[in-house]
Amino acid sequence: MRKYALEEISALIRHYCLTATTMAGSGHPTSSLSAADLMAALMFGGFFRYDADNPKYPNNDRLIFSKGHASPLFYALWAAAGKVSEKELLTLRKFKSPLEGHPTMKFRFSEAATGSLGQGLSVGVGMALNAKYLDRLPYKTFVLLGDSEMSEGSVWEAAQIASFYALNNLIGIIDVNGLGQRGKTMYGYTLSEYKKKMEAFGWNAFVVDGHSFSEITSAYKKARTAKNAPVMIIAKTIKGKGVKFLENKDGWHGKALSETDLVTALDDLGTVDKTLRGKLKKPNAIRQRAQKPMKKKSEQSSPAVNFSLRENVATRKAYGDALVEIFPKMKNRMVVLDAEVSNSTYAEIFKEAYPERFFEMYIAEQNMAGVALGLSRLGKKPFVSTFSAFFSRAYDQIRMSRYSDADIVFCGSHAGVSIGEDGPSQMGLEDIAMFRAINGSAVLYPSDAVSTLRLVEEAAAHRGISYIRTTRAKTPVIYKMSEKFPIGGCKVVRGGKRDSVCIISAGITLHEAIKAHEDLLKEKIFLRVIDLYSVKPIDNEILKKAIGGTKNIIVVEDHYPEGGIGEAVRGVLNGREIISLAVKKLPMSGKPQELLDYEAISATAIAAAAREML
Repeated sequence: MRKYALEEISALIRHYCLTATTMAGSGHPTSSLSAADLMAALMFGGFFRYDADNPKYPNNDRLIFSKGHASPLFYALWAAAGKVSEKELLTLRKFKSPLEGHPTMKFRFSEAATGSLGQGLSVGVGMALNAKYLDRLPYKTFVLLGDSEMSEGSVWEAAQIASFYALNNLIGIIDVNGLGQRGKTMYGYTLSEYKKKMEAFGWNAFVVDGHSFSEITSAYKKARTAKNAPVMIIAKTIKGKGVKFLENKDGWHGKALSETDLVTALDDLGTVDKTLRGKLKKPNAIRQRAQKPMKKKSEQSSPAVNFSLRENVATRKAYGDALVEIFPKMKNRMVVLDAEVSNSTYAEIFKEAYPERFFEMYIAEQNMAGVALGLSRLGKKPFVSTFSAFFSRAYDQIRMSRYSDADIVFCGSHAGVSIGEDGPSQMGLEDIAMFRAINGSAVLYPSDAVSTLRLVEEAAAHRGISYIRTTRAKTPVIYKMSEKFPIGGCKVVRGGKRDSVCIISAGITLHEAIKAHEDLLKEKIFLRVIDLYSVKPIDNEILKKAIGGTKNIIVVEDHYPEGGIGEAVRGVLNGREIISLAVKKLPMSGKPQELLDYEAISATAIAAAAREML
C-alpha cells in the first residue's frame, strides 16, 4: 500500500475512533489517536500477515493491545479492514455489544482480554514461545504497549524471559505519547531511557517518529527480519494527534468529545473517504504436520504410576508423577511451566521426561501466568506450578485469564501452616479464597497420592481455570487406585450409622480428622469423616447425602477462615450450625505438628471440638 494511502486510512481510523467514543459518551479517544499511524502502518502496510476470514488460522500473526484502553483504535482498525461495519462500530461500550470498553473475547479478533496494564507482553511471550518451540510456525506476535504501563514489573519480567528464549518472533511497540491518566509519564519524551532499558534486557530497540510512515515502515521491516532477539519499536507520538485542540493536552485522558467538539475535531481531520478499505496481507499457507506422540526422554517403557495403600507419598510428589502419567493422553496439547521451584513442586519429574514441553519461568510468577494465558489462547493446556503463597503475586493475571476464556491448571504446593519451619512468608493461607473467587473455577484439594493423580486427570479434562492445592508433607495413601474423583464430589472416608458428629475436611487436615476419629472410637464417640476434595464446585446433594443424619458439623482446614472450606460448606448447608476450625492466629515457624496444634486444627483439637459439641 502506498504512503498516501496509509495517511488516508489513518485519517479514516481517527474518524472512527472519535465518532464511536462520542456516540458511546465515554472511552479513550486521545490514547487511540496517538497510536493510529503505528497501527495503520502495521496492519495495512504489508507487515501484519492475517487471514481475516479465518481468525483461527494457525499461521496468522498475532496482535495484542496491552494498551487495552485504546480499544476504539483496535475496533476502528478492523472497521477499516472491512470486518466491522460502521453501524456495529457505533455500538462501542453499549450493553451486549462485542465492542466492550477494553477488548474481550466477545470481539472475534481479540487474542486476549486486556486492559489491566502491564500484562500484554507476557501474553505475547506465550504466543511467541508457542510459535518458536511448540508449533514451529513462522508467524509473528505484535504487542502494542503504552508508555505508562512500562512502569509495571510484569513488563520487565516478560522482557527478560523473551530475551532468554531468544524470541525474535516477538515485536513490541511502545506508544510514547508522554501523557498518562493524570499528567506526564515517568520519562515523558526521553525515549533514550526506554531504548537503554530494552537493550539492557537483550532486545533490539529502534526509536522512531510515530507519525512518520517512512520511519515506522523501516522499523517494521527490520523487526520482521530480526535474528536471535525480540524487537521493541519505541515510537514518539502525540496524544490526540490529528485534532489541534487535543494534541499533547493534559486532562483529556478517558474523555469522549461532546457532539459540538466532535464537529471541530472532524474538521481538523479533513475529508475522509469512508469507502476506503485497508488490505491485509495474508500469511503463507502452511500445512501443519500432525505431531507424533512424544516419547519420554528416558525409561520409555516405564510402568504406569501405582500407589499402594498406606504408602507415604507427598501429594506434591504425586502431582509430578501425574503430569508424566497423563501427558500421552493429551495429544501434545500439554505444556508445563514452573517458577524455579520444580524440585519442590516436583514438576521436575515432567521436565526430566519431556524437556521440550517444559518451560522454566524463573522467579517471575506474574509473567508465568501471562505466558500460560498466551499458550492457552493458541490451544495448549498449561500446567503452572509454584508455592501456593506466590500465586498471590500473579492474581491479577489469573483473574484476567478468566476473561480470556483460558484453559489453565494452576498447582500450588507448600500450602498452609503444615509446611512448618519455613514460616509464614511461605505458607499459602489465602489461596483457596483467591481461586474460589474466580468465576467458573474448579478448586481441588487432594489428600493422598491417588486422589492427586485422579484430580490432575480431572483438571486436564476440565475446561477453564483449575487450581490444585498440594501438601509438602508425606501423607499415607488411603484410596485404592481404582477410586474415582469427579469434580464436584466428596468421599465419606470414615463413618457408620451411629455417627453423631460429621467432620468435613481436605488435604493435610483430613488425616488429622481420621486420627481424631480413631481416638474417639475408644470413647464410643462416633465421627463421620468427609473428604471434600472438590472445594469448588460442591455438589449440594452429594454433600448433603454424605452428611446424612449427623446433626453436628465441624469443618477443619489449614487455611484462613475467610474464603476457605468452611465458608464453601456454609454456602451449601445454609442455616446449619457449623463449627469452623481454621488458621485464626498469626502463624510462625515451628514443627508441622506444633503449628497444627497451635492453630487448633490438629487431631487433638478436632477431638476436643467434637466432645464439646456433644
